[in-house]
Amino acid sequence: LGKTALSRIIANELGTSIRTTSGPAIEHQGALASLLMSLTSRDILFVDEVHRLNRVVEESLYPAMEDFMLDVVSGRGTGAQVLRLPLKRFTLIGATTRAALLTGPLRDRFGLIFRLEFYDLPAMEALLERAARVYRVVMEDLGATEIARRSRRTPRVALRLLRRVRDYAQVMAEGIITLEVARDALNALGIDDLGLDAMDR
Repeated sequence: LGKTALSRIIANELGTSIRTTSGPAIEHQGALASLLMSLTSRDILFVDEVHRLNRVVEESLYPAMEDFMLDVVSGRGTGAQVLRLPLKRFTLIGATTRAALLTGPLRDRFGLIFRLEFYDLPAMEALLERAARVYRVVMEDLGATEIARRSRRTPRVALRLLRRVRDYAQVMAEGIITLEVARDALNALGIDDLGLDAMDR
């Protein structure tokens, strides 16, 4: 499962709705305010690439995470006032592949921190077999194993490789992905036994 899919499963289990966005999409405090004010009680806000939040936006998020309050500055100069707006209780899920880039204050405000591990080979094979059915591709078990083995145990890489192998099979092998077809296609793409291409190496 990907990060977003996992969040959707959590939302379904809790019987609530989920709003999905990304760190770069929340460009300023106004965008954050609009997002937070639209949440209803017990909603989940999922922020992908949370490490890319604008620092001003990040600091505005702190009182929302801790006290369910949003500080909004009204006016300019000496007449400026800070208004504290109450928020509905919500759950924030932040996802990142660059945890080291999270600021300490933001990371420390999350109650639980999890790390998603790489998939094992049987899980990757199952994912590819399901994708092959969706793509209406005939694929033998050993063909799926070969693609899974070279996909670096990452679903998005496996799906990308499956599409390229499918294209190769349609032209060179009557559309059937066998072990030999998968090997030939991946070798033609320059994907080695570790799943690395020329740029990776």
